[in-house]
Amino acid sequence: MSESRSYIFSFIVLLLVLILCFLLNVNLGSVSIPTKEIFKSLIGTIDNESWEYIIQNYRLPKAFTAVLVGSGLGISGLLMQTLFRNPLAGPFVLGITSGASLGVALVIMGSSILGGFFAIFLISKWSIVIAASLGSFLVLLAVMVVSTRVRDTMAILIIGLMFGSITAAVVSVLSYFSSAEQLQQYIFWGFGSLGNLSWNELFVFFTIYLIGMLLTIFSIKSLNTLLLGENYAKSLGLNIKKSRILIIIATSLLAGTITAFAGPIAFIGLAIPHITRQIFNTSNHKILLPAVFLFGAIIMLICDSIAQLPTSDYTLPINAITSLIGAPVVVWLLVRKRKMIF
Repeated sequence: MSESRSYIFSFIVLLLVLILCFLLNVNLGSVSIPTKEIFKSLIGTIDNESWEYIIQNYRLPKAFTAVLVGSGLGISGLLMQTLFRNPLAGPFVLGITSGASLGVALVIMGSSILGGFFAIFLISKWSIVIAASLGSFLVLLAVMVVSTRVRDTMAILIIGLMFGSITAAVVSVLSYFSSAEQLQQYIFWGFGSLGNLSWNELFVFFTIYLIGMLLTIFSIKSLNTLLLGENYAKSLGLNIKKSRILIIIATSLLAGTITAFAGPIAFIGLAIPHITRQIFNTSNHKILLPAVFLFGAIIMLICDSIAQLPTSDYTLPINAITSLIGAPVVVWLLVRKRKMIF
C-alpha cells in the first residue's frame, strides 16, 4: 500500500512539473509577451491581436506537439526495448525513420533523377508528411511480412536494421545527384522541428497518436509477460506472434507519425525509458507507461524551451538539444545507480 501511495505521489509531482514546463514553454519565444497576457489568452482573449495570434497559432500548437512527440517517442522506445529485451533498442530500430527519410528524400531530391513529378508534388503543404508516412508504412509492411515468417524476435531487429541500411544507401545516391538547395532543405528536415504544425495538422497527428496509445494500453499484459522471456511467456498461454505484431504496429504508428510531422527526433526514444526505470526502480509496465509518458513530455518541453534561446531571435535544432542535454543525464544516472534495471 505504501509503495502504491509513493507512485501516486510521484505521478502527481510529475503532472505538476509537466504543467509548469508547458506554461514555461508557451511563455518563451522571440517575441516578449507578458506572462499575465499569456494566462489571459489561455482562458479567453486579449486586446493585442498580434500577441493573441502568436500564442494561439504558434506557441500553443508547438507546446502540444512537444508533449505528443516526447511521450510518443518515449513509449515507443519502451515497447521496443521490452520486445527485443535490448537496452539499446529504440523506436527506430525497425527502420521506420529510415523509411520516412527515404520518402522525404524522394520528394525533396527525387526531381533530380526521377523528373518533374516530385517537383510538382512539392507544391502541396502536406507533401513531406505524406511522403514520410508512405515511406514509414512501406517499411512497416515489409517488417510485418517478415515478423509472420520468422520465430526469432532478434531476427526482426536485425532485418529492421538491414532495411535502414538499404534506405540510407538510396538516400545517399539521391544526395549525390541533388543540388545544394535540395540538400539543404533535406538537412533542415533532418534537424527536426516542433513549430510547423497548424491546429488541423495537429488534429490528424493526435488522432493517429491516440490509436497507437490505445494499442499500447492493450499490450500492457503482454509486455509484462515478455519480460519473463518468450519461452516462459508461451507456457503462460501468451500468443507471441499476435503480441509481437500488436507491439510493432503500436510502435510504428507512434514513431512513424512523429517522424512524418516533426522529423527524426534523436535521443528521447532511447533514453527516456532508462531514465524512468532508474528513478521508479520498477519493470512493471502499468507503472512505466504513464511514467514514461510524463517524463518524455517534460524533457521534450524543456529541450524545446532551451532550443528557443530565450531573448534571442535564433532557434537551435531540437535534435542537437535533446542529445546534448539528455545523454549526460543518462550517463549520470547509470553511474549513480551502478546497474541497469531491465
